Amino acid sequence: MEYRQLGRSGLRVSVLTMGTMTFGGGGVFANVGDTDVDGARRQVDLCLDAGVNLVDTANVYSTGASEEIVGEVLEGRRDQVLISTKVRMGMGDGPNDAGLSRHHIITQAEASLRRLRTDHIDIYHVHEWDGQTPLEETLEALDTLVRSGKVRYLGVSNYAGWQLMKALSVADARGYQRFVSNQIYYSLESRDAEYELVPLSVDQGLGIMVWSPLAGGLLSGKYRRGSSAEEGRHLGDWDEPPVRNEARLYDTIEVLISIGEAHGVSAAQVALAYLLTRPAVSTLVIGARKDSQLEDNLAAASLRLSPDEVSSLDSVSAPELIYPHWHQAKTAADRLGGADAALHGSR
Repeated sequence: MEYRQLGRSGLRVSVLTMGTMTFGGGGVFANVGDTDVDGARRQVDLCLDAGVNLVDTANVYSTGASEEIVGEVLEGRRDQVLISTKVRMGMGDGPNDAGLSRHHIITQAEASLRRLRTDHIDIYHVHEWDGQTPLEETLEALDTLVRSGKVRYLGVSNYAGWQLMKALSVADARGYQRFVSNQIYYSLESRDAEYELVPLSVDQGLGIMVWSPLAGGLLSGKYRRGSSAEEGRHLGDWDEPPVRNEARLYDTIEVLISIGEAHGVSAAQVALAYLLTRPAVSTLVIGARKDSQLEDNLAAASLRLSPDEVSSLDSVSAPELIYPHWHQAKTAADRLGGADAALHGSR
């Protein structure tokens, strides 16, 4: 297992992270999975044996059940692993049961600590933008959690580029703790993050944690043009992430399968190995309904793709250059910097 620095922090994380959205199976999360305590213990054991040192969860996953399962499974070996969890989404019907107010952040941090059976959270992510709470209030509350020792590092997830840059600027101006992690959706199915979020992470020193690196299983290799898989996600079911270009998806899958066959590995392993070549990516959050899927994904940590293989995947999955990027490519290509290469460098 390879370990990478999480942004500019001193924290080192395994290139694969154990994702736990499947734990619990409550409410809408039953669409993703319903792993119970025994199943979770088996999967966590597989990950720890493979060298994974980070487990990612969220308070909203099955309304706290995922955190409770993580806490139970890790009891007695908490010091062997880092834990990431999140705050922002609704945890009740009250007027203050969602968002990034000081009240909600502190209340939910305390609740997560209880469910996780720990005295600190290693990486605490704000799960989504809150446009109604002043950033100063949100960031001061997070800073307080770090200074109290209840949180070690801060992360952000699902922000737009301008929102993240504004948050970093406020933190710098006020002397608050900065985000060191940027957890984003990023996959060969959709490389939208390369427009702003990947270059911003390179420029500002945030380590990228990728969620749904297999596009909800669509890049596993079992979905082919003109046929349908007997089980798993289908294009019309769970719509996160949404598929906007079905033809490009299937073209990409064919290249993944071809490269996988050349290496004697699954398409899923190739898709994961590709993302580990991308700028600022520190770790990929992987989760699975079945132990066999998880074992296959874990093997991606040792797969190395050739430059030609990476180039072929770049070509088939390349996002269209939206404005102002197409204009910059035409008129400013002689003065692009290192962060710009996240979008322009693979063309």
